[in-house]
Amino acid sequence: MDFWNNIWNVIGIFFWSFAFIAYLFALFAIIGDLFRDHKLNGVFKAIWILFLIFVPFLTALVYLIARGGGMAERQVKQVKEAQSATDQYIRTVAGSSPSDEIAKAKALLDAGTITSVEYDAIKAHALSGK
Repeated sequence: MDFWNNIWNVIGIFFWSFAFIAYLFALFAIIGDLFRDHKLNGVFKAIWILFLIFVPFLTALVYLIARGGGMAERQVKQVKEAQSATDQYIRTVAGSSPSDEIAKAKALLDAGTITSVEYDAIKAHALSGK
C-alpha cells in the first residue's frame, strides 16, 4: 500500500510541475503580447499586469479567451518583420554578385572614370571570387 501511495505522490508532483510550467509559459506569452500590442493604452496594460499579479489564473484565462486571436496575429506580424529585417541585413552584408560588379565597372569605364586596365583588374577580381 505504501508503494502505491509513493507512486501517486510522484505522479502528483509531475502533474503540478507540468501545470506550473505551462502557466509560466502562458504568463510570459501574455506579458510579451501586452508589450507588443501598440494599440493598447499603457493604463490598460498596467491593469492587465496588476490583475495577472493578484488574480493570476483567472486573468490569464480571460486574457487568452478575449485576446487570443490578436495574440496570434501580433506574433505572426512580429515574425514577418523579423524575417524581413533579417533578409534585408543579409542582402546588405552579402554584397553583389560578380556580374553586378562587372556591370558597375563597365559603367565606370564607359563614363571614363576608370581606365581599361583598371576595368580588366576589377573584372578579373570579380571573376576570381576573392
